[in-house]
Amino acid sequence: MPDLEGILPDIGSSLPEIVLRTAVVYLFLVVVLRISGKREVGQMSILELIVILIISDAVQNSMVGENATLWGGLVAVLTLLTLDIGLKAVTSRSRRLRRAVEGEPRLLVRDGVFLDRALREEGVETEQVRAAARGQGIARVEDVRLAVLETDGSISVIPKDGSAT
Repeated sequence: MPDLEGILPDIGSSLPEIVLRTAVVYLFLVVVLRISGKREVGQMSILELIVILIISDAVQNSMVGENATLWGGLVAVLTLLTLDIGLKAVTSRSRRLRRAVEGEPRLLVRDGVFLDRALREEGVETEQVRAAARGQGIARVEDVRLAVLETDGSISVIPKDGSAT
């Protein structure tokens, strides 16, 4: 396996370097998790939750490096909160950036027919859509006019006229 140490710069563990390390990890995770698809925390499978927990443990050392002090941890936390607030502020002002970070709603069902390509690309199972329909009082997918995967990972279901209870 090639040695990656020479490719990436060696960033130390001083407090300003922890800010840099944490920012790099945060932005990397935003991109990776955005690419991995939309999911609400409540819709995560056990496997997805385990992956998130392991990721958090894996990146912890990369944020603080050898600085295991209280200050190092606090600087990492403050950096994460600042980046999160900043990214939310910027995305609230820029529709283009918001779309890039959060994505756009995606149609999953039209007139009772699953859109297989959209389901596959978004990583959504048909049973998840059926469950969302049942949650709206719609027993059969054939009675769904539209089902949309929202940017927050939830699925909105609009019944055909007269289909909901």
